[in-house]
Amino acid sequence: MSRHTKAYLALIFICIVWGTTYLAIRVAVMHYPAFLFAAIRQLVSGVIIIGLALWMSRKVDLSKSNLKHQALVGFLLITIGNGLVTWGEKYVPSGVAALICSLMPLIAVIVNLIISRKDKINSFIAGGMIIGFAGVGLIFKDDVTEIANTKYLLGVFATLIATTSWAAGSIINKKRISLVNPVFNAGLQVVFGGVFLLLASPAIDDYSNMNFFHPEVIWPMLYLIVFGSVLAYTAYMFALKELPVGIVTMYAYINPLVAVLLGYFALSEPLTWFTALAFVSIVTGVYLVNYGYKIQHRKANL
Repeated sequence: MSRHTKAYLALIFICIVWGTTYLAIRVAVMHYPAFLFAAIRQLVSGVIIIGLALWMSRKVDLSKSNLKHQALVGFLLITIGNGLVTWGEKYVPSGVAALICSLMPLIAVIVNLIISRKDKINSFIAGGMIIGFAGVGLIFKDDVTEIANTKYLLGVFATLIATTSWAAGSIINKKRISLVNPVFNAGLQVVFGGVFLLLASPAIDDYSNMNFFHPEVIWPMLYLIVFGSVLAYTAYMFALKELPVGIVTMYAYINPLVAVLLGYFALSEPLTWFTALAFVSIVTGVYLVNYGYKIQHRKANL
């Protein structure tokens, strides 16, 4: 089997597995404190990733500036990004959380426009943003009875903050990439994020009636560590190395669909025409924004 074929198999693996993580999180947080669950998952995953990185290469950058950068990115991506999504899924269906998170590329455009004067909006980017955010409106239309539910609204708001933080962290990370063992740096981000989650847990989580070894938590935890973090991350790095970035980012279009369908079949989460329209709207918006950026970069290189 050629490396090219293996890369496509890795991409298929990412599309499916990262779409299932929302269901695994939803199942776990019904029985376990959200921030504590996310902290344990990320700390174990980070240690494994660092171990793999050191096995591949002993070269590491332990300078103060690099450690500060990885800690900041870890806080934005893991503590706020993953932590608030995990907390939000206590109150919103996994499919809704996945649809909101799929707005990340659109939110990244807004964040990038705020912090950078080089990027400009063209008609495709503007149209994509409007269509994408309209998809969020369709989510509320689908769950109009939940608008009066304070916890539901908090879950949606937390997921939106998490998505914004993930976009900001991704942009900051991209502007300063260390070429010295990037896998080790990614492991540092995950570990730092996990430590911050652990520190925040006592202030946010409710430990009453907590069963540390609850059977409904152990299997989702193991699945998220092994498949959601370590294997999927490794597959993502391999796919990025072998395939064009535009092809690899297709996972962002497929993950929400996998999450919505799994939530429907496994947890009987509602699936209506509005859910389908929200999915189509958000995916179309993301596609148009990406296409608009391709046109913009093509003109810049002429």
